[in-house]
Amino acid sequence: MIGEFILRLSIWFLLTANFTVANIIIGVVLAFFLPHYHAKPDRLRDILRTLSKVFVAVPVAYIEAVQMIFRPHIREEIVEERVSSRRSPGLIFLDIFLITFTPKTIVLRYYDAGWYAVHLVKPRRRVRTQPLKESLKN
Repeated sequence: MIGEFILRLSIWFLLTANFTVANIIIGVVLAFFLPHYHAKPDRLRDILRTLSKVFVAVPVAYIEAVQMIFRPHIREEIVEERVSSRRSPGLIFLDIFLITFTPKTIVLRYYDAGWYAVHLVKPRRRVRTQPLKESLKN
């Protein structure tokens, strides 16, 4: 319960960016009186696996951003990805955050049946002007 309270208060401070006494009191009252989330606890292995993906996603996001700067990404695709089985709403949120955090992908929709609709951008394909055999002869 204390972890949930701290998370709510942290989100309040991130949203308001105001640390006056009045704002702190409002944040504490809101964090305390918002409805609490009751669900079965997540397995530690699933949480650690998802958090490891978060740490890997940060450098991947920078690499993808640089790739998009130097090589235009003009092709678009919408694909559906399956949600891992037995995911709690908190872990589903982290999955959606990870997909959306990288610059080349964004989750458009989450289906209750266990699927994400993901929008991808891809680099343009290189088109050959000559067939491969002719280019090798020259």
